[in-house]
Amino acid sequence: MMVCALAENADQALESIESADPDIVVTDLSLSGRPGIELVKDIRNAWPSLPILVLSIHDEDLWAERVLRAGAQGYVMKAHATEKVIEAIRKVLAGGVWLSDSMNASLLGRLTHGRNAASGTPLAKLSDRELEIFQMIGRGLSVKEIAAQLFLSSKTVEVHREHVKEKLGMRSSAELLRYAVTYTLEEPR
Repeated sequence: MMVCALAENADQALESIESADPDIVVTDLSLSGRPGIELVKDIRNAWPSLPILVLSIHDEDLWAERVLRAGAQGYVMKAHATEKVIEAIRKVLAGGVWLSDSMNASLLGRLTHGRNAASGTPLAKLSDRELEIFQMIGRGLSVKEIAAQLFLSSKTVEVHREHVKEKLGMRSSAELLRYAVTYTLEEPR
């Protein structure tokens, strides 16, 4: 295996894919600028057969199924041993899908028993965009800053923020901010 390109943000990644013509893309969800899940969607649209593996610190229960729906073929937590990452890369390159054993069991259980995704966490109720905005709120970004990073209007971000508050049963923006900051601080690094 050989690394043929590195990128710090989604735009650099797309340029690198175009010029380097990789066999697989391994990306994180935490990129500067646009969120990584948007990069996965962009790659899938531009290069439909290019395998994508997400390697991230973010909670597998919240993100694994989302990245698969976005077009990735696998999700690996950075906390996993290097051998698991290499195993995941090889499986995705061979045309398979890679998730941890516990995530596989969880998804199969939901599929066979008709349960909703990650129903144990309130954040599972959020759409991908709402979850991205929730995380950005937790990192202390203003509505304007979120809008600029996601290429949305401030009004659209405010609407998403209101939906997040409703779905999480919160009465005020301060309550949402406190919960988002707490969640962000507790997330593994």
